[in-house]
Amino acid sequence: MTTTPATLMVVDDDPEIRELLADYLGRHGYQVLTADGADALYPQLAEHTPDLLIVDVMMPGDDGFTICRELRKTNDTPIIMLTASADDTDRILGLELGADDYIGKPFNPRELLARIKAVLRRSRSATAPHEARWVRFGEWQLDRMTRELIDQAGERTALSGADFQLLQVFLERPAQVITRDDLYTLTRGRDAPPLDRSIDVHVCRLRQRLGEDAQHSQLIRTVRGAGYVLTARVESAS
Repeated sequence: MTTTPATLMVVDDDPEIRELLADYLGRHGYQVLTADGADALYPQLAEHTPDLLIVDVMMPGDDGFTICRELRKTNDTPIIMLTASADDTDRILGLELGADDYIGKPFNPRELLARIKAVLRRSRSATAPHEARWVRFGEWQLDRMTRELIDQAGERTALSGADFQLLQVFLERPAQVITRDDLYTLTRGRDAPPLDRSIDVHVCRLRQRLGEDAQHSQLIRTVRGAGYVLTARVESAS
């Protein structure tokens, strides 16, 4: 059986980086589309649905943060952000806006390739055929097929790939304290860098999706010095 190659969209105002990535990723079996910024990206998205976007942060016009924010209003396509900043601020902001991963510039193309494979693998395996489509926990339901949270009133909230993956980890381990390092490894497919606190940003964002805040969270509680725990009972539903 032939597998259709994944389509990647590279958004960067640097023509050398676009050409390098298009050539390198193309040689590794991907179909690669490119755009030099938001003005070129949005019309292409109306015609093509990429499996993953690679978006530079610093660009004229709409920067990477703006693009990520706009896409997340209607689109859950995985996003990897490229940042030239050594500060954690760019990475944390990107994650808060719904990015699935990030990598600093300059980067090794092999590392970016590994990140792409990991994000695509998580995205594709998140709704495995053997899993029930519906999961109930607390006052919520998760539709694994559409990656939407459903509240008691039937209102649906779309989750980004990163939020969905994090929630999946908690739902698979109810009542189990999960360390920050384990959450990072389970959601990113690699060990957490020293002193990295990005998983706290992800947990905070997921709590917001669930209508809670860090100080009064009942579903995902902080266990001081240990990590986080999902307190709700989890049930599969047909």
